[in-house]
Amino acid sequence: MRRIRLGRSTVEITELSFGAAAIGNLFTEVGPEQAAAAVGAAWDEGVRYFDTAPHYGLGLSERRLGEALRDRPRGSYAVSTKAGRLLDPLPPAETAARNGLSEGFAVPHTHRRRWDFTADGIRRSVEDSLGRLGLDRVDIVYLHDPDDHGEAAFREGYPALEKLRAEGMVGAIGAGMNQTAMLTRFLRETDVDAVLCAGRFTLLDHSALDTLLPEAAARGRSVVVGGVFNSGLLADPRPGSTYDYTAAPAAVLERAVRMRAVTERHGVPLRAAALHYPLRHPAVAGVLVGTRSPDEVRDAAAQLRNPVPDALWADLRAEGLL
Repeated sequence: MRRIRLGRSTVEITELSFGAAAIGNLFTEVGPEQAAAAVGAAWDEGVRYFDTAPHYGLGLSERRLGEALRDRPRGSYAVSTKAGRLLDPLPPAETAARNGLSEGFAVPHTHRRRWDFTADGIRRSVEDSLGRLGLDRVDIVYLHDPDDHGEAAFREGYPALEKLRAEGMVGAIGAGMNQTAMLTRFLRETDVDAVLCAGRFTLLDHSALDTLLPEAAARGRSVVVGGVFNSGLLADPRPGSTYDYTAAPAAVLERAVRMRAVTERHGVPLRAAALHYPLRHPAVAGVLVGTRSPDEVRDAAAQLRNPVPDALWADLRAEGLL
């Protein structure tokens, strides 16, 4: 699988990466054997970039990913995690009193997530992640969703990441968000190596083309694109599909169905086109796909290997869909 260097760093990632939120029990439980098998299937398909975060399952994703990679050659893969949410233990009485999902994850409420973009908070977050991952360094750290904490992230959080990079504890640094405006600001005002942009450079949402991607290209920085299926709609457009984690509006569903008709005329599944589309931009280093089973991993890799003819993109443009 093709490898790409992130910005001016020495960190390389594969064009397809394993998003480990699902093995942290995103929405529903995933057994430990299935989680390990999903990571193993990704490895067998040539994936060598794995993304996680403390937020994902209150550290469960990091622990499972670290265990699954334990016996792999350390220099042959890259791991990214995120900083900005600390995990504080809850007293047993409070843990027992809480039920249901923990901010979207089916895990016991053993900890409270606390926003912290201070220099001390960022260092503690990375050190805690290293402990859960079982690593002595991490290849990439992104500031995680600093939407409502922008000034703290720029004033303290980012300089803390710069220091960790200088110390060698972190190979590359950046920010990960579901919006483009602040990510563009990170590209303009800091020395990030890469940004992780979720859901804003897809077949249905081209907003990253306005400023984010041109800025990254002009400055020699990299963009990793997540959410290429827009939380499910572009994988299987049908009534009841989700778009950006809510029910897909009728007009957006109709657009996805029309796209599928075009791609299938060319013998290409819509999800293959959805994976290939971001990779056509020179600033995009890779696409990040969240998977919870070996079959999902193998399907993503197969779709990436599925060639997409130029005529397909031309037809999408001709129909006003791209």
